[in-house]
Amino acid sequence: MDSLIVNSGRPLAGEITVQGSKNSSLPILAATVLVGGVCQIHNCPDLTDTQAAIAILRHLGCKVKTGKNTVTVDSSDVSCYNIPDSLMREMRSSIVFLGSVLGRTGKAELSAPGGCEIGLRPIDLHLSSLRVMGCRIEEDYGHIRCERVKENRTSVISLSFPSVGATENIILAAALSKGRTVIHNAAREPEIYDLVAFLNECGCKISFRMQGTVVIEGVKKLHGCRYSVMADRIVALTYMTGAAVAGGDITLHGVNTNHFRTVIPVFEAAGCCVEDRKSLLRIRSDKRLRAVRDIRTMPYPGFPTDAQAPVMAMLSVAEGTSVIIENIFESRFKHVSELSRMGAKIKIEGKIALIDGVRELYGTSVTASDLRGGAALVVAGLAAKGSTVIENISHIDRGYEKIEDCFKILGADIKRVN
Repeated sequence: MDSLIVNSGRPLAGEITVQGSKNSSLPILAATVLVGGVCQIHNCPDLTDTQAAIAILRHLGCKVKTGKNTVTVDSSDVSCYNIPDSLMREMRSSIVFLGSVLGRTGKAELSAPGGCEIGLRPIDLHLSSLRVMGCRIEEDYGHIRCERVKENRTSVISLSFPSVGATENIILAAALSKGRTVIHNAAREPEIYDLVAFLNECGCKISFRMQGTVVIEGVKKLHGCRYSVMADRIVALTYMTGAAVAGGDITLHGVNTNHFRTVIPVFEAAGCCVEDRKSLLRIRSDKRLRAVRDIRTMPYPGFPTDAQAPVMAMLSVAEGTSVIIENIFESRFKHVSELSRMGAKIKIEGKIALIDGVRELYGTSVTASDLRGGAALVVAGLAAKGSTVIENISHIDRGYEKIEDCFKILGADIKRVN
């Protein structure tokens, strides 16, 4: 099993193009099942989660070819509607195939998904929404059987929480329906807009009527297209935290800076200088960071829960006491114990983390327990005195494409070892 070794002492400098978004590419790959033709997806990151999605596509009967950050999917011959447990357990996002397989074949059979253990992520909203759309659903010891038994002229769904996964599944299930589907309180994350842009390129009729309302007019048939996935805003934020703790001056290319509007103030409050221009973001840090008093994770456009762990690592070396309130997942502080092993002073009280910044962390052996927590340990390693060995980095590989190579380009002393 691979590990990462991070040595501190080098400020980061240089430029890098941010990889394609994991949270955008996975639902787009699932959406190719609906097309019944050939789609070419560009800027698709090479991740273990991407590979898991490709394995599911092939199981369903799709022909898939991969190249340099390009995945070509021919879904003309989708031949089955069931996904085995072994494939579903590879990643949490596999649940998005429920909507695409149901939309293409009229039924779907699968099991509960796997992925990071960061707290309860129930799919109740997914299933209750599909029932409103005329589906019959049976659940049996973690297995789900779903079949569309009637076509509603209009289905109106009001989500009690703006769930990204539920919004994606509803859109996918409704794309080829015979009626209209309206989602109120839909998720507004940029990845939702990216999925919709792809589907509309393929012939869908999906529109955003007001904040949080999505209207899907079902169409009879779709066609293939070429599409480029948006840049990964969470990966970009991770590089920003690395530059903040290590010091230096880095520039990120290919990003949509509109996706950072609620996060940039956190870096500025910490003492970083951030310059954003269209598809370019530059961050400079040349002195000790300052504490940030109040960060609350919220659905978009609020502060993203996926950025919480790397930002916590950044604030662990900031002068003063910072406060982070985790409002999305109840078990998303698992990285705290590992940061504490490195000398961080963090106290957890329910969903609140109190970070009393220290002048420096110390390198030691730590273990990644989930994707973003693993990235936080890499960031902490850039600020720690000595060497930091990060084990169980398979979690990191789920969402970061060769994270060590990217940080090396920026001047970090980091390497992967077996």
